[in-house]
Amino acid sequence: MKKTITFLAIMMMYFTGYANNIRVSNISLENLNEAGGWVHVEFDLAWDNSWRISAGPSNWDAAWVFVKYRTNGDNWQHATVYQTNSVAATGSTLEVSSDNKGAFIYRDADGDGNVNFTNVQLHWDYGSTNTSDVLDVQVYAIEMVHVPEGAFYLGGTSGTEKNKFHGGGSTSISYNVTSENAISIANTVSNLYYTSDTASAGDHSGSLAANYPKGFGAFYCMKYETSEAQWLAFFNSLTEQQKGYHDITDADHKNSDTTVFRNTIAWTGGTADATTTSPDRAIAYLHASDINAYMDWAAMRPMTELEYEKAARGPGTPKAGEFAWGNANINNIDYTISNSGFSTETVSNMAISTGNALYFDTSNLFGGPGRCGIFASSASNKTREETGGSYYGIMELSGNVYETCVTVGTSTGRAYSGLHGNGIISTITGNGTTSSWPNNTTGDGYCYRGGAFVNAADFLRISDRFDGATILSDGSSRIGFRAVRTAP
Repeated sequence: MKKTITFLAIMMMYFTGYANNIRVSNISLENLNEAGGWVHVEFDLAWDNSWRISAGPSNWDAAWVFVKYRTNGDNWQHATVYQTNSVAATGSTLEVSSDNKGAFIYRDADGDGNVNFTNVQLHWDYGSTNTSDVLDVQVYAIEMVHVPEGAFYLGGTSGTEKNKFHGGGSTSISYNVTSENAISIANTVSNLYYTSDTASAGDHSGSLAANYPKGFGAFYCMKYETSEAQWLAFFNSLTEQQKGYHDITDADHKNSDTTVFRNTIAWTGGTADATTTSPDRAIAYLHASDINAYMDWAAMRPMTELEYEKAARGPGTPKAGEFAWGNANINNIDYTISNSGFSTETVSNMAISTGNALYFDTSNLFGGPGRCGIFASSASNKTREETGGSYYGIMELSGNVYETCVTVGTSTGRAYSGLHGNGIISTITGNGTTSSWPNNTTGDGYCYRGGAFVNAADFLRISDRFDGATILSDGSSRIGFRAVRTAP
């Protein structure tokens, strides 16, 4: 018989959206074990358009779930959870991460459609928290896609992609990533190299250590780019002082509380929460420090540009000029918006049998990024081309906003060791504190892949590295991000 801790105040947080519509509800604390110092965080979890498949991509989608709490109105802290005593809902697999910062929850058998997992129970080791404290608990869920372990290819096409990867010695030979072993960067046979078509290609030197995530090993990638709602879930959990360092309405970001290039974030300052009128829209205008802060807070990590190509292309041989949906065909007619700004925002004149993406030729009526998953929800045939989806079912890897990735083109980027955030950020600045990540202040170590709503089509191509080592220290209307996590 379960024991409910009725004297604890419970607070919840969840995200909504039309294409993904992930929902956390009915949060409670159950089965208090005072002797063991743990309790169950119980909740229901649901999202739409879920899948698990054993053929083809042989992968599944999942929710990355983590818990934050605070006692007596103090600052928010990250909860430590354990596999032992955790209980998966019927029809699901629950896999707690090895660092105990959260859990992946996904289907336990092949299938597709909406899922509704009830009475999920996470074992929370509440430690020194006193059970007589007034306790606020938030459960966060982010949709992810499992990218399985396996070899894949980088660049090396006969196309015109800028600064593209290739096997050393020939720009038309793709580089085959066959393990997570160290890789030398040199223009000689069996090594990785890249062309130098622009000044932002990189320094063409160094090596990638064995712990630099190369994409061969399995990892989870966010299904969608980070949304304004997801950003606010982080921002509104900060102290007033920390918010001052991550206010994207200030002069170093978009410099306005009004809508600019469809970014609707507003913050009046002080203890007030920031707001958005378009919660499902992809976030932009973030600095490296903001991106690092969010990922550390969520116990995730940055994606490398090698992982970007794996997530987009899958194991197939690269094709000249291909986009994330697997070929070089792309719509070039302005999209018409329906229900602009709402969670039901869609495109009413989708291209059929050709790739759909938000970029320069199609974004004039938008004037900024679209909501996350807009093409998947607008498509009638649900093909990769029509939805703009990658080989593994990841959305908007071409277009909408740039993907912020760890570069191989600078020494700071190559020093990245793939450490996950631990849920703990700087007490004063709210910055991420994980070692070997790109520089919080300068942005050195990051690059930008996949293009954005203001870019020409060439920038959206999987192999294009026009901004392969570009360093941006300020926020930009075209820069977004998504986080990843190494699979348990």
